[in-house]
Amino acid sequence: MSWEEVEGVLGHEVAHIANGDMVTMTLLQGVVNAFVMFLSRVLAFAVSTAVSRSDDEESAFPRMLNMILTIVFDIVFTLLGSMVVAAFSRYREYRADAGGASLAGKQKMIAALDRLRRTHELVDNSEAPALASMKISNKGGFLALFSTHPPLEDRIRRLQQGV
Repeated sequence: MSWEEVEGVLGHEVAHIANGDMVTMTLLQGVVNAFVMFLSRVLAFAVSTAVSRSDDEESAFPRMLNMILTIVFDIVFTLLGSMVVAAFSRYREYRADAGGASLAGKQKMIAALDRLRRTHELVDNSEAPALASMKISNKGGFLALFSTHPPLEDRIRRLQQGV
């Protein structure tokens, strides 16, 4: 990256810090996790109680059904919660882009995003799962709901339009 593009990236990251994005995302994830745990256990209890008969009190069936349903509901609600957290993260990325544009300059921010757009596939050719959290990966279709970053093209377009 050129120095101007680096300034855009630094402006973006400083905007994340100024917006309190790390704290906000951590708190949001904690709240979502609490709801996942609460709802999965309440629903599992309600369903296992409704399904089991009164003469099943001594059998292990209601308890086993409750455990299985808790696991199933945990998985389902975690996936749904992940979509909520990812959507909020994408919103925060747009805000950090706008903040980076105001700190470093709109053209520098656009240039930095354009450089990323042109090179991120070249950088992402290694099999290094430990570094996955440091990479921008945009998924298409249904998997886009789990993406924490909006597509670079959309981010550039929003900055160009001044949104």
